Amino acid sequence: MITMLFQSAESRYNQWVRDHYRFLLRSAWALTGSRDIAEDVVQDCFANAWKHREQLRDAALARAWLFQIMRRAAFRQAAPGMQSLDDDEQPEQAAPDAGLDDKLDVVKALARLAPIHREVLVLFYFDDMPTAQMAEALEIAPGTVLSRLARARDALKQVMGVPVRAPGGAQVTPLRKTPS
Repeated sequence: MITMLFQSAESRYNQWVRDHYRFLLRSAWALTGSRDIAEDVVQDCFANAWKHREQLRDAALARAWLFQIMRRAAFRQAAPGMQSLDDDEQPEQAAPDAGLDDKLDVVKALARLAPIHREVLVLFYFDDMPTAQMAEALEIAPGTVLSRLARARDALKQVMGVPVRAPGGAQVTPLRKTPS
């Protein structure tokens, strides 16, 4: 606590960026489907967060608070139509790599999900955020997080062409046609 009194505002800001940049970039990329947009979103997030840093009530909740800010910025940036990875946005690779293809398929599939499903999957699987922190970040009840997560898993399976099974093991036919 005493060391924070003697740190400059610039060094505190730099530490904040070091602590949270990778998390926010991964999350923004998964939410928007574009690395370029994600980088812009994260920069906007840090600028807005630093400007309003006095609103952060508890330093332990910084990650959830920053996610809220980034999430709003991501949806503002991508509102006209969610970006998805096009062939020209895929990272170049020297040799074929099935693992990378699988990862890109998941990112493409995430881009096709509704934002409420995409964000819970990103926070839970990409960022290993506990349910309680997810509830704080998304401003919803912990039970709602769990139900959204279950629905998001089913939606991701459908988008990726994996049959969804009911609790008794029967295959579930979606009521709506999935986008192709």
